[in-house]
Amino acid sequence: MSATPLSFDDFKLNKQLQEAVREAGYQKPTPVQEKTIPLTLAGHDVLGIAQTGTGKTAAYLLPILYKVKYAQGMYPRALILAPTRELVMQIEAEAKKFAAYTDIRMLALYGGLGPKTQIEALEAGVDLLISTPGRFMELYRKGVLFPRELKTMVLDEADKMLDMGFMPQIRSILEVIPRKRQNLLFSATFSGKVEQLSHEFLAFPERVELTPQATTAETITQVKYEVPNIKTKINLLAYLLMQSEFQRVIVFTKSRKNAEAVYSFVERKVEGEVRVIHANKGQNTRINAMEAFKAGEVRVLVATDVAARGLDISMVSHVVNFDVPLIYEDYVHRIGRTGRAEQSGHALTMVNPAEVYHMEKIEEIIRRPVPLVHLPTEVSVPETPFEEKQQYAREIDSQKRKEDPDFKGGFHEKKARPSSNYTAPKPKRGNKNSKAKRNRNQMKSQNRKKK
Repeated sequence: MSATPLSFDDFKLNKQLQEAVREAGYQKPTPVQEKTIPLTLAGHDVLGIAQTGTGKTAAYLLPILYKVKYAQGMYPRALILAPTRELVMQIEAEAKKFAAYTDIRMLALYGGLGPKTQIEALEAGVDLLISTPGRFMELYRKGVLFPRELKTMVLDEADKMLDMGFMPQIRSILEVIPRKRQNLLFSATFSGKVEQLSHEFLAFPERVELTPQATTAETITQVKYEVPNIKTKINLLAYLLMQSEFQRVIVFTKSRKNAEAVYSFVERKVEGEVRVIHANKGQNTRINAMEAFKAGEVRVLVATDVAARGLDISMVSHVVNFDVPLIYEDYVHRIGRTGRAEQSGHALTMVNPAEVYHMEKIEEIIRRPVPLVHLPTEVSVPETPFEEKQQYAREIDSQKRKEDPDFKGGFHEKKARPSSNYTAPKPKRGNKNSKAKRNRNQMKSQNRKKK
C-alpha cells in the first residue's frame, strides 16, 4: 500500500459507489476506512480492532459492494453476521444508502417476527445477506438458504457475539459455508475469546488496530459522580436533563426494572418526548422508539445494554450511565453512542458506594481515570435508608472477598455450631437423692414395728 489515501476517490471504487458516498455526505475516510478498504479490496483477511463510532461499517461495506458489483444469480455472495436485530437493521440501512445506484439485492435476516417474508425474499434471489447467527441457521435448516456461492464473510461486533453465547451458531455456520472465502472480523475489544475465534476464522489476517483494545474515543468527554443512594441518582438525573445542552440523551440502566422506573420518572418530571427500550419490549416498539430517536422526535431514550452496540445515531449529545455496567467492556460501547464520526460528545456516570469497585475496573480496562466531579449544589442528597446501606455493605463485602478469599467482613458467616453428634454429659447422682431414699426406707421400717 502506498501513500495514505486522503479521499474516497483514491480507493478506485466504481462510479455508482463514489456518487452514493458523496450524497451520503462522506468527505474524507476515517482512519479505520483508510487502512481497511485497500486491504479488503486486495483480498486479504482483516482483523479490525476499533472502538464503536469510528466508521468501520463503511470500511467493510464499500469494498464488499464493489466486489459484488451487481445483481447476479440466486444465492448470496457476501454474508455479514451481527449479534442483534438492531445492528442488522442498521447495517442494512447503510448498505442500501451506499448501493443506491446499483441493482444489488440485499436482505436482512433476524428474529422477532415470522420468517415467511424473509423466505420469499431469499427465493427471489439475494446478493448480500445481513443476518443474526440464529436466524441464519434457522433458515438454513429449513432448506431455504443456500450459502454455496459465498465469497466474503464479515463478523461484526465479534466480542458482543461471544458475550451473547453465539459461538456454537458461528461454528455451525463455518461448517456449512465454502472454505475458500475472504473473511473480515471486527471487534471493539480483543479478549481471549475473540483471539481464539480469530484463529479459527481468519487465515493470515492483516491486523488493523487504531488504538489499544477497549479504549474510548478522544472526542468523548467523560466524568463521574459519586452518589450515596438511588434517590440522589434520580435527583441528579432530573437536574442534568433540565440543562439546555442535554438535547439528545441516552440513559443506560443495568436492568429492565431500573429502565422502567427511570422512564416513568423522566416522563413525569422532564420536558420532551421520552421512550424506553429493553429486551421485554416488542420488536415493533423497539424499532419505532429507535426511529423516533434518530429523527429527533424523542429527546431522552432510556435503555438497557440491548441498545449499547451497533446503533449509529448521529448527534447524541450525552450518554448518562445511570448504573455502572457489570460487563466492563460495555462501558466502551455505551459511551460510544455519543462522539461518533469525529463529533464531540459527553458521557456521565453515576457511581454508588457498591459501584466504586466496578468503576475502578473499568478505568483499568480503558487505561485512563475518569475525572470525578462534585455533585451540583442544587441536587438534593437525601439520607440513605438503612436497607439500602445494608445492601451496599453486602456487595462491598462480596467484592473484597473476591479480591481476598480470606477476607471476613461484617456479613461473613457465623461460626459453625457444635456437631449434632455431641452428647452432653449425664448429671451425676447427688447425695440429696440418696438421703431421701434412706429416709423413706426408715419410715417404712418404723411403720412395720408399730403394727
